[in-house]
Amino acid sequence: MHKNRGSVFSNTLRPFILLFALALITACSDSSDRKPGDDEEVALGEFVLAVLSSSPDQVSGGSARIDIGLPEGLAPENVEISVDGADVTPRFSPNDDGSRLQGVVTDLAEGDNRLAVNSTGGEAPEAELMLTNHPATGPIFSGPQQQPFLCSTDSHRAGLELGPVIDENCSVDTVVSHKYRTTEGGWADYAPGQERPGDMATTTTSNGEEVDFIVRWERGTINRFLYSLAVLAPNDDGSESPDLSAWNRRLVYYFQGGVAIGHYQGSPSQSRALYSDALAAGYAVAYSTGTKTGTHYNLQVGGETAIMVKDRFISAYGAPDYTVGVGGSGGGIQQYVYAQNHPGLIDAGVPQYSYPDMVTQTIHIGDCELIERWIDLQLQEDPNSKWADWNNRSWLLGLNASNDVPNDVTEFGLTPWVPQGSSECTKSWRGLSPLALNPHFGDAPGITPEERDEVEWTHFADLINIYGRADDGFARNPWDNVGVQYGLQALRDGNITAEEFLDLNFNIGSWKPEAEMVQEGCPFFTDLCFALDFDQPLYPDQIDPWSWRNMALSDGSNPAPRRTADPGAIDAAIESGMVNRGDVEIPLIDVRHYLEEQLDMHNTHQSFAARQRLLNHDGDASNQVIWFIAPGEEENYNNTIYAFEVIDEWMTNIRDNPEATVGENRPAAAVDSCFDSEGELIASGEDVWNGILDEEAPGTCTEQFPVYSTSRIVAGAPITGDVFKCELQPVAQAIERGLYGDWMPTEEQVATLEAIFPEGVCDYPE
Repeated sequence: MHKNRGSVFSNTLRPFILLFALALITACSDSSDRKPGDDEEVALGEFVLAVLSSSPDQVSGGSARIDIGLPEGLAPENVEISVDGADVTPRFSPNDDGSRLQGVVTDLAEGDNRLAVNSTGGEAPEAELMLTNHPATGPIFSGPQQQPFLCSTDSHRAGLELGPVIDENCSVDTVVSHKYRTTEGGWADYAPGQERPGDMATTTTSNGEEVDFIVRWERGTINRFLYSLAVLAPNDDGSESPDLSAWNRRLVYYFQGGVAIGHYQGSPSQSRALYSDALAAGYAVAYSTGTKTGTHYNLQVGGETAIMVKDRFISAYGAPDYTVGVGGSGGGIQQYVYAQNHPGLIDAGVPQYSYPDMVTQTIHIGDCELIERWIDLQLQEDPNSKWADWNNRSWLLGLNASNDVPNDVTEFGLTPWVPQGSSECTKSWRGLSPLALNPHFGDAPGITPEERDEVEWTHFADLINIYGRADDGFARNPWDNVGVQYGLQALRDGNITAEEFLDLNFNIGSWKPEAEMVQEGCPFFTDLCFALDFDQPLYPDQIDPWSWRNMALSDGSNPAPRRTADPGAIDAAIESGMVNRGDVEIPLIDVRHYLEEQLDMHNTHQSFAARQRLLNHDGDASNQVIWFIAPGEEENYNNTIYAFEVIDEWMTNIRDNPEATVGENRPAAAVDSCFDSEGELIASGEDVWNGILDEEAPGTCTEQFPVYSTSRIVAGAPITGDVFKCELQPVAQAIERGLYGDWMPTEEQVATLEAIFPEGVCDYPE
């Protein structure tokens, strides 16, 4: 589906379109497919079958919700339904006008199950649908499951009030209980039928109904992770059938953020599982530790888990009118990536503090320690150099930097020659390059030293089913900096000299192959920081905030080597869908508080990187709206529920105007905007972010909220941040094209450039 066409409002309807052809094929089969006695002309039309809870080939947990459209004139009581020959007709009920039947089939065998629908008198041809069922422990399509895999600790399972592990897949018994919201804003246990507690809160749903704030809460394990389903149920009687009287027929899937390498079942968040703002409005809420990037960053497994959790919800509770995603950081990434890879999983999203995807963040963040090390060495040689001003680091890093934000390494005197201050690299990203790249640097709760040594602790090994192994036995890695001219824009702007530019690129280096890496030191392991020998100038054997023992560096005579991506790794990242290619068709309200002054890792340019990818895909970004909120006090304005309201109006427009584009269906409030810390609108409109992705004069929001960049943008790469490996051009060609601005290298400098870049320098797309 293209963004320039109206999308379908309900997941319930999508399978009808996909499977209508199946019904027609069944109806038009030749006489060899017909039952005895079917020689007479068929009087009625065909059945239309659809699985509402998943794709027919992605059923899981042994159950599926099925919808059957009946031929006109055929009464529901004249329909027979079977699974592999066993009658399941009693499980189905007609809708109000008798034109459809819906029901849940259970106890499906693993593998293929043939669902057949017939008319008792032969009025309509038989229709069939093959349901391919997968175990609740998974997998469906993600491949061999990760080992070792440790179960959540008792204290972590307590977050969802779950019992002990019962098998090798970390399964726990499914639990259904009830909570009520107190007038103090907490949760308390509730038993259906008990006397109403005096501190029970009420809530008014999006449908305008005031009800007691009682929630039906289901928890258990799906795809080896802990899941939660919650729905407002003020009249629930505790029976197997849930009370859905207060459900507004919308589902929120809460995707949680964080950074981890896997091998663990995860630590659930009760506040997200019981997302009170959404529940109060009548939304149902789905959640899983398998869709928390603080558990793992394997978004193939994450997407699979979300499909299975939603399958469970629809099978048990019914098909929502639509599903809206929400969640910050890695939770925002998941919305972009799953919308691309699994159309129909979510119908709209509210990504918060988002990035376009995870794997392309490693491209420029992998530069952080390399550049910071070079700058700190300049300061060691000359403490009064320009680099004593932390603000100047942005010239090379692209990310923001400040003299007023402390960092632990300088604050505790571990690098006494470096003045107080910080950069976003230092404050927010330090340690994440080792976490993504170093096979030795990782951990999981409860893992033994022996198990820890067996694990290859890199992001790429976490996704080994996607990346595969290189010749050295380690996971293939797409990180590459061949030809990257660090600080190019700083040179062009006159912020660094030609000599500094050459020295930076001569000495910047790269990351060693995984087979040559060693474990990290101080400050990543604080015990190593207590026996420092301060008589050593840099004491690299003890303190190493740059991870320089794992860097490929210059020998003093020759340029530091650059790293080449492992063959096939980049293609694997893109073809698997781990890279957001901009093929995202759903309404999105991309929301973030402006945190640049805090050097927070959720930097602002990411929203626009996502937008440019949408534009690069098909020239259309009308399905994405960007909202910024000014920083404020701790209780800062949060406009997520307002975003839900706008999304609801947007989805209603799409339902009512299916022939219009997603952009044409945007309500008035679904427009680029910026707000102050109290939620008051500063400006809105199509031009408020001018000057970021175009050459226009800066818009009102652009002026209010400065956007920074990255080390690769400084080196000439596009804002999209998705160029793993650049095309190369000879140094002479780069000079002839005026790539270096006013600088005209001497013969000696040209020779140095060619020594640093023997294969050529990056020729980035315009």
